[in-house]
Amino acid sequence: MQRRQAIRSLFGASALMPAVVGDLLADGSPSQHAAGPGRGPHFAPKAKNVIFIYLSGGFSHIDTFDYKPALIERAGEKHHRGKPLFAPSWEFKPRGRSGLMVSELFPHIGSCADDLCLIRSLTSDHGNHFQATLGLHTGSFTVPRPSFGSWTSYGLGNENRDLPSFVVLAPRMPYAGGQVWGNEFLPAAHAGTRIADPADPVPNLRRLSPSEQVQRLELDLLGQLDRRHGFERPGDGRLAARMKSFETAFGMQMQMPDALDVKRESKATLAEYGLDPDAPRGMAWQCLVARRLVERGVRFVELIDTGSNRNWDSHSNMRDHERLARNVDRPVAALLRDLKSRGLFGDTLVVFATEFGRTPTRDGDYGRGHHPACFSGWLAGAGVKAGHVHGETDELGHQVASDPVGTHDFHATLLHLLGFDHTRLTYRHGGRDFRLTDVGGEIVPGVLA
Repeated sequence: MQRRQAIRSLFGASALMPAVVGDLLADGSPSQHAAGPGRGPHFAPKAKNVIFIYLSGGFSHIDTFDYKPALIERAGEKHHRGKPLFAPSWEFKPRGRSGLMVSELFPHIGSCADDLCLIRSLTSDHGNHFQATLGLHTGSFTVPRPSFGSWTSYGLGNENRDLPSFVVLAPRMPYAGGQVWGNEFLPAAHAGTRIADPADPVPNLRRLSPSEQVQRLELDLLGQLDRRHGFERPGDGRLAARMKSFETAFGMQMQMPDALDVKRESKATLAEYGLDPDAPRGMAWQCLVARRLVERGVRFVELIDTGSNRNWDSHSNMRDHERLARNVDRPVAALLRDLKSRGLFGDTLVVFATEFGRTPTRDGDYGRGHHPACFSGWLAGAGVKAGHVHGETDELGHQVASDPVGTHDFHATLLHLLGFDHTRLTYRHGGRDFRLTDVGGEIVPGVLA
């Protein structure tokens, strides 16, 4: 039996997952296997895992987390390019002991205000969805680069040898597609593994062999073929990495079904997330699975609540934010509480982000336009100030007034929480050392506990 025949016998004709079999069949450069050790942090990390919640399309900062009473008072007044100012459509209230102002769009997240580090001064270099999404995820607004999740996997590796280090829960493809979780020139083991459909989460996850014992015999046979192949090619480091990857794939077929099985959760937990175990879907399913993956040692989990359409890009009708918020609000708050109750909150960094904000002026009849000049997001969990606001915009939410946080600054700060000096986490490619923050980025000390 040839090695390629053995591969297809074990895992099927198509790839089991990008982080494993895609690397096995490729003729690329040597790489670590999916669950291998990373390069290691430069100093003691505050966070060991990341849950990155991404709201595609650009939710409105001035309708959610950036309270602007002057915008209410001056509604209808002509402003930028002669467009009328547009008041927020939802009431804001002070939340928790910290008094963070959060609108009625997110009442459940607002109930967790004392755990949030709200950043109101984020800025982006691009107002187009594709480029802004690419920039937020890779640090590059023009050409593909490795994603933040891939850099995290490359740096930290994995705590669980039987699961990938980077998983993306994305029912629909976002702007920029798979580049959002791509590895580019980093070793293929660090690409994100996308799970789209709860009913069929990972293609070929169910083994073709009739039993675990038979599959182990097949793996042993493949190992013999690999060793023979390696003996004939001394000094080729690719083979050892590929052999390790088969073990990871085998382990995934054992562990991933259990990790994705939300029916194992208690009725109380399912109710907290608002999840029907017989019809798992939406952000409730994504958030609960994210917690289950993190507690099993997956380093980076990204949740994308919508794709490149029917998302937060409310040009014509801001009321569409209500539909979208209902999918997100309750389960995200439940995730924060669940992480705390299980002792995971202190080691997990939760990121809540979008690609840009919305204009303080009306766009069309009842919408808002793209606004990269300023927008809001928040952090929670390991190493960040709780019940805190960093940065401010002007009285209309049109420009950053203090403490701007650019994309490279944002990434530098997140990497710092993971124990990395962002200028030293590099990869040699094409004759130069690349990094997530390119040639910029400053840590934002104001958000650090």
